[in-house]
Amino acid sequence: MKWGRRRQDVHQVTDARPSLSADIRGREVRYLIKMGIRTMCLILAVVVPLPWPYRLLFIAGAVFLPYIAVIGANERGRDAPPPTFQSPGANQTEIPLHRREIGS
Repeated sequence: MKWGRRRQDVHQVTDARPSLSADIRGREVRYLIKMGIRTMCLILAVVVPLPWPYRLLFIAGAVFLPYIAVIGANERGRDAPPPTFQSPGANQTEIPLHRREIGS
């Protein structure tokens, strides 16, 4: 290593985060799939004559799948690597710009 040269970080294309629109689209598709499964569970529990253990299984799916779908839809950047930048030390006497309220 020569004096005066610093080792540079090499970034790869696979380290890049997906675009915001691609991330939102993927979350929408996963949400709609889960809610479609929930709709099928509800229809099977009400319309199709099944024994009670199967009917209770479909009712549980209809009840708990919305919660799972919403949690999954609100999850952002699941596949993205953690950020590698270092943030500078914050001045503790000043309110950060993103925390200021309207009219302050």
